[in-house]
Amino acid sequence: MMNKGKEKLIIYQLFPRIFTNLNPNCVPWGTLKQNGSGKLNDFTPQILQSIKDLGVNCLWLTGIIEHATKTDFSEYGITPDNPNVVKGEAGSPYAIKDYYDIDPALAELVPDRMKEFESLVRRIHKEKMKVIIDFVPNHTARVYHSDVAPKGIDDFGTTDNTNMNFARDNNYYYISNQQFYPDFDLSAEGNKPYVEFPAKATGNDCFTAFCSKNDWYETVKLNYGHDYNDHSDHFDPVPDTWLKMLHILRFWVSKGIDGFRCDMVFMVPLPFWHWAIPQVKAVYPHVIFIGEIYDVGQYRPFLDYGCFDYLYDKVNLYDTLVGIETRGLSAAQLTGCWQTVDGIGDSMLNFLENHDEVRFGSREYAGDSLRVIPSLVTSAMISKGPFMLYYGQELGEQARDNEGFAGDNNRTTIFDYWSLSTIRRWMNGGKCNDELLSPHERWLRNVYKTVLTLCNSRDALRRGDFFDLMYFNLRQPGFNPHTNFAFLRYYKDDVLLIIVNFARQGCNVSLVIPDLAFEMAGLERGEIVSTDLLWGKSHKLNLSSTVPLTVYMSAADALVLPVGKLKTSHVDKMSGSELRKGKHEKEK
Repeated sequence: MMNKGKEKLIIYQLFPRIFTNLNPNCVPWGTLKQNGSGKLNDFTPQILQSIKDLGVNCLWLTGIIEHATKTDFSEYGITPDNPNVVKGEAGSPYAIKDYYDIDPALAELVPDRMKEFESLVRRIHKEKMKVIIDFVPNHTARVYHSDVAPKGIDDFGTTDNTNMNFARDNNYYYISNQQFYPDFDLSAEGNKPYVEFPAKATGNDCFTAFCSKNDWYETVKLNYGHDYNDHSDHFDPVPDTWLKMLHILRFWVSKGIDGFRCDMVFMVPLPFWHWAIPQVKAVYPHVIFIGEIYDVGQYRPFLDYGCFDYLYDKVNLYDTLVGIETRGLSAAQLTGCWQTVDGIGDSMLNFLENHDEVRFGSREYAGDSLRVIPSLVTSAMISKGPFMLYYGQELGEQARDNEGFAGDNNRTTIFDYWSLSTIRRWMNGGKCNDELLSPHERWLRNVYKTVLTLCNSRDALRRGDFFDLMYFNLRQPGFNPHTNFAFLRYYKDDVLLIIVNFARQGCNVSLVIPDLAFEMAGLERGEIVSTDLLWGKSHKLNLSSTVPLTVYMSAADALVLPVGKLKTSHVDKMSGSELRKGKHEKEK
C-alpha cells in the first residue's frame, strides 16, 4: 500500500524527567531526593520500540537543556540558582541557564550527562526515529552561566554595557539605574536574597523592573538588535546575540539531533530566522525547524522568509476543535480552518495536547478521553503535515494531580519532580505492555496506534490531496454540519472517505459526493463494499453524485472508508479487528 517517499511526521513529545520516573509515592512540592527524576539511561530499546509501535517516527525530548533549578548540583561544579527566581522545585525547562549542557537531574552519572544524552540519541536512531529538542531563543534564566561552553564562547551578558538600556551588541535589555523589584519577596527562600542591578527586562516583554508573579519572572529577555524604545532595528552588522545563537544551534546538531522545536518564535525578529536557519541547513540539510507561533497572519512570513519547515497551528485548527468539543461550535467551522492555511496546510503541525495546553480528558476540555476519536482523526488526517501527541495522551491521562507549583490546572507539570500513574502502569517495570492498564486505557492506546499507523501506511494520508465535502452537504437531509465533518483524501488509486461525528449520540449520516470530487479523486461510480479501517466493519456504499450514501455512526466516532480501486491491505484489516471488540465494550 505504501510507496517510497516522504513520511508524514508523527511526533511524540515526552518529558524525560517525568516519563521514566517510576516513583509511585511522589509528594506535592517534593524535592529531587523525595520524588526522584527519570533518567536518560532509562530509555531502553523496549521503551523506544513500544513508542514507535504507536506509529511514531520522531521523539521530542522536552526539558533536556540545563535550566535554573532549586536543586543544588554544586558538588559537580554547577553554579547553584537562587530559589527566589525559580518556578517549582525542578524549575522551568524554558529558563535556560546553560545552552551547552544537559539538565543534571536527567543523568545517572552527572559528570557523564552529555555522554548519556548522546547515547540516547543513538538508541533512538537505531529504532529508525528522529530526535528533536527545544531551542529557546527569546529568553534565558535570570542568571546565565555555562560551565561547559566551548573555548572562546562567552556567557550571555558578559560584555554588555549595563549603563545602556539598549545597545546593539548587548545580549540583554536593561532598566537603567533601577534594581529588580517585583511584587513578591526576593528573600523568601534560601539564605541569600536575589539581587539584580540594574534590572533586566523580563522574558515576556516586560520592560520594567516591577514584574509580577504572573509574568515570566524566572526569565530575562534576549536582545536581537531591536530597540523597543523607538522600534528601530539594528541588524547590520549582525548583533552579538545572533552569532551566539547560531553557534548553539550548530553545537546541538553536531550531537546528532534531527531538529528543533523553537520556542515562541514570533518574539524574536524574523530576520534572525532568515539569517540563521539557512546557515544551519547549508551544512545539515536534513535538520527540521518547527516554530511555536500564535498569529495566523504571521504563518506565511515565518514559512517563506523565516525558512521554517513547520509551524504550530494552535490558534486555527486546535482552537476550533476545542470550541467544537467544549462550546458547541459548529463542525462546519473546520472548513474555514483548512481555507485559512490553504497552500501551506502541509506545513502545519497539528495536535490535541502539548505541555502548554490542558489535557484532552481533563475537566477543562472534554472530561472524557474516550471522546477523542473525531478530533484525533480530523487533526491527524486532514493534511500531510505533522501530527504530535503528548506523552500519556494515548492512555487518556487527565492531569488530576496537584503536583506543587503547577497546582491542579488540568495540565501535567513542567516545574515539579513528578511521576504519572498512566505511564508507570504502561511501563510495567520495563515490560511496556497493557497488563496493568484499564480496559479503557488499553482500548484507547490501540485507537491511537491504528490512527497514527494509518497516517503512514496509506498513501492517501501520507502523500494524498484533500477534498472537503462539507459545502456539498450543508443542506443534505441526514447530514448535520454542526456535528459532522466529511472529506476525501486521495492519491492515485488510494481514495479514503473520512467522516467524523462529534455528537454525543449515534446517528445515521447521509452525504453526497459531487461530480468534481469524482473527477479530482479518480473515483468510479457504483455500489461497493468498503471495510472501515478503524473498526473493521464492512459498509455497503453507493458511490453516486445524485444519490446519497448513508452510514451509521456511533457517538464521538469516525469512519475511514477506502473507496478507491485498491483493496484494504491485510495490515489494515488486522488493526481494525483489534479494535472491534474494544469498541463494542465502549458502547456498552
